[in-house]
Amino acid sequence: MSNTDLIIEERSRDIGDFLVGRLIPFRKKRMVGPFIFIDHMGPSTIKPGHYLDIGQHPHIGLSTLTYLLEGSVEHRDTLGTRQLITPESVGWMTAGKGIVHTERTPESLRDGRAFTMHGYQIWVALPKDKEAIDPQFSFTEPEKLPAWQEGGLEFKLVAGEGFGHQSPVPVFSDLFMVDVRSEEKSQLNISGQLKGEIGVCIVEGYIEACSERIEKGNMLVSKEEDICTITMGENTHVLLFGGTPFLEERHIFWNFVASDKEVIEQAKENWKAKKFEMLEDDKSYIALP
Repeated sequence: MSNTDLIIEERSRDIGDFLVGRLIPFRKKRMVGPFIFIDHMGPSTIKPGHYLDIGQHPHIGLSTLTYLLEGSVEHRDTLGTRQLITPESVGWMTAGKGIVHTERTPESLRDGRAFTMHGYQIWVALPKDKEAIDPQFSFTEPEKLPAWQEGGLEFKLVAGEGFGHQSPVPVFSDLFMVDVRSEEKSQLNISGQLKGEIGVCIVEGYIEACSERIEKGNMLVSKEEDICTITMGENTHVLLFGGTPFLEERHIFWNFVASDKEVIEQAKENWKAKKFEMLEDDKSYIALP
């Protein structure tokens, strides 16, 4: 099966009160460029008593990209960050040698009202020479992301480089993530605009590609050199993501990513022994699975 034929369907799973759809890793495609993990959260109606409360957990060897379409999440980490991540902003946390963080529904939304939560939690593996850098966090407001219209489509560059634009999000490798929306049925011309492997995640609506109609909840994976023509249906929303693949294999266990399995084994032992720096005023602890 060539990559142009690879269509990945979301596999649903429960995380507490939330239903999420896992796109990658997939048994036939572990990564798309440096992207190693994508969870589609929602859309879910969040009611009182069923808030998002993901306690302290660690990461190594990756950057997390939080991109919400509806709702808000409060991010806290052991750098001292406390950041409200809102729709179409970008929370970019680089774990490097190790970081611990929490993700919770902010107090402003815990007022008895129901609200919708919808977004993507994405992990991007770090280049081998950056896997053990010091952790860092950046937040980019929606209005600072490059946005433009072309051919009846609305584009926003979430991260990396593409279509002649560059996002201010501080990435570490050749990658891209682009938000594209249509009102009318329109051609999406990707050829020559993006570098490396390409994933097309259909958030809403449908696309026509490689003589197939692909509905929301699926992802098409291709390569730049043999990308087929893509037509976006009316009122369709897609995320394009990918980039240049790494030469070395990446291993993943739980929240840990590394090119060396021994690094992951050490991180597992360190978490079990509670050797990671923790948030001082938060007693939560998610055990190693």
